[in-house]
Amino acid sequence: MKITKLFITVLILFLVFGACTNSNQNSKKNIASEKQTPNIIYILADDLGYGDLSCYGQTNFSTPNIDKLAESGMKFTQHYSGCTVCAPSRSALLTGQHTGHTFIRGNKEIQPEGQHPLEAKAVTMAEVLQKAGYVTGAFGKWGLGYPGSEGDPNNQGFDEFFGFNCQRMGHNYYPYHLWHNQEKIVLKGNEGKQTGEYGPDVIHNRAIKFLEDNKDKPFFMYYPSIIPHAELLAPEKYMDKYRGKFLPELKYIGVDDGENYRLGPYGSQPESHATFAAMVNILDDEVGEIVAKLKELGIYENTLIIFTSDNGPHMEGGADPDYFDSNGILKGYKRDLYEGGIRIPMIAVWDGKIKPGTETDHISAFWDVFPTVAEITGIETLENIDGISFLPTLLGQEQKPHDYLYWEFHERGGRKALRKGDCKLVNYNVLKPELTTIELYNLIDDPGEENNVAHAHPKIVAELIELMKSARTESEIFLFESPTIIK
Repeated sequence: MKITKLFITVLILFLVFGACTNSNQNSKKNIASEKQTPNIIYILADDLGYGDLSCYGQTNFSTPNIDKLAESGMKFTQHYSGCTVCAPSRSALLTGQHTGHTFIRGNKEIQPEGQHPLEAKAVTMAEVLQKAGYVTGAFGKWGLGYPGSEGDPNNQGFDEFFGFNCQRMGHNYYPYHLWHNQEKIVLKGNEGKQTGEYGPDVIHNRAIKFLEDNKDKPFFMYYPSIIPHAELLAPEKYMDKYRGKFLPELKYIGVDDGENYRLGPYGSQPESHATFAAMVNILDDEVGEIVAKLKELGIYENTLIIFTSDNGPHMEGGADPDYFDSNGILKGYKRDLYEGGIRIPMIAVWDGKIKPGTETDHISAFWDVFPTVAEITGIETLENIDGISFLPTLLGQEQKPHDYLYWEFHERGGRKALRKGDCKLVNYNVLKPELTTIELYNLIDDPGEENNVAHAHPKIVAELIELMKSARTESEIFLFESPTIIK
């Protein structure tokens, strides 16, 4: 009897212990399963050209940390920005819609601070990730809605925002204030003409803190840097590395006092070449520090990192893209819809998923990022987006191609472009019918867009014109005359 009771007691203890053990194991399995949902970091440089990275051909200076990203992941050679200027490019990125459909299609100012806001009904990548349990943070330049508006980052899916709400204010590197969510953070070190707090440094430190605070949760960190957009200013420790190395120097005379000082106009810079190189060096160091922090926190292997730029190189504030060959073999600059204005570097790293040191010529664009992230995280893709997930490309699998890519730009007489396969149609002076031009290029044979072959291929031109008309819906805020008259 005693033996039987003892046996039963042991058996019960065994079963209870076993159940607890299984429960713990199942819990660990669940946690492990959850950790397979990757963190996502999207680093967006500001006006960095296709040729401004040494891994894309830059020879005047090097970008070793970004080059390491390329060595650790995949380099895209035919990736395109959302537009050729800031706000619409970022709108295309976050909504997954090209500029024929996305709400923000131009840089439209709101005074005293901010841009025309994204509409309340817009659905952003951050919003769907937030609803899926991601902690979301944006650190840098926003430009999609003035503080407190429906376009404010806190109203578009971001739990935390720190940086420049207004892209005009983001022209200045020693700002009087930045925004932390709805709080204006005054930088006392920059009072008057002081240069005590370099804006990118202050923002970068907050981004690093976001990584530390959320290392145990799935997170999406959007890092839209203001580097290397004008104005051209860098701390002395970086200037020392490049001073005198890029002669003859280019002197720029800007606004150094008065009522508009540090409210948008660029400051003077007597060493524009050295400063540009120094600023790209700062950006490269920031990328290196982000990667190092991920490794220190033990979350590098479970993080997808994407590095890219919002459009082609600018020619403002003393910038000299021709000196540095910032657009490589490509034609055009920021505000152009030639390749130099919209084709940009992009690198993707995801340890254990993306094969290191690979390169792809898959034709992709900003509006593809949203569906890619949705597929990776198991979120249902929205029906009204223009993007196609490039996850198959990242994983080395068969990739669905785009039927075409489309852009429109609402300044300088209005501009449109459409790429279908190897062919690209460029339409300038959309709003000036008497000056409207049509150009056709074969980008495989002529990546520099030097030979307009429109007259030799009237059927292709007619087909692409019809696609261009059907690719867009009219906007009440950003108007194009319709239909476009083509001469």
